[in-house]
Amino acid sequence: MNITIDKMYCKGCEICVNACPKGVFAISQERNRYGTFFPWVMEKEKCMVCQLCEIMCPDGCINVEMEA
Repeated sequence: MNITIDKMYCKGCEICVNACPKGVFAISQERNRYGTFFPWVMEKEKCMVCQLCEIMCPDGCINVEMEA
């Protein structure tokens, strides 16, 4: 599976972090162009591809795909 985060448009709301039932995400110490901290994939192997992070992101910054 592949998880991509468009960190340049993320507003750092942390909804994805809180929505993930497996704790896949953590908040980065790096800031994006808006000065907000964005999530990063900390434990990809825990992802169960439920796509809650993608569904809940208000800005559509997350994409979860199964690899072929």
